Formats: sequence, structure tokens, C-alpha cells
Amino acid sequence: MPKSKRKYQIVRTFSAGVFAGFIENRKKDEVTMTMARRLWYWDGAASLSQLAMEGVKNPNGCKFPLPVERITLLGVIEILDCTDQAQISIQGVPIWKR
Repeated sequence: MPKSKRKYQIVRTFSAGVFAGFIENRKKDEVTMTMARRLWYWDGAASLSQLAMEGVKNPNGCKFPLPVERITLLGVIEILDCTDQAQISIQGVPIWKR
């Protein structure tokens, strides 16, 4: 079960990519997130919609760097609520490093 009662969400931006975490503040197309992971590459979900509902099916094939404590994103074009299953799956993907 997710540790937080806050809503875990996926945020897609126009040019900065896709992030999963907790929205702290939103103003028009600007969002501040906490404990946000950049979803650089995922394996086991056909789309962000499926990722938000089911999570990933192949966590070792994903490239999700470590979460950042706080980030402000500009140019937000999509926000998806995640199910508990998806949150657990995304947070469980091993941290990808280079």
C-alpha cells in the first residue's frame, strides 16, 4: 500500500518530459511536484494512460532516475491520476544511473 495519502500523479510536459510524484502546487501550465521521478523510458506499458492505471510490467527494463525532492515544471500538457497499483509499480522500479 502506498505510504502517503496524497494523490500520486503522472505529469507530462511539452518539452521537459514525463514525471511521476505528488503535485504540491498548480498554476495554469506550471506545476510544482515533490518526490518526483523522471519517467525517461518505460517498458511494459503501451501508453501513459496504461502506466497510470497498471504501472509497468517489466520494471528492470525501465529507466527512471532517482526522485528529486522538489521540482517546478513549466509547459504541463497532461496530468494523470495513478492507481495504488501503478504508484507501487513506478516507485518500485530500480533507480537508473549512468
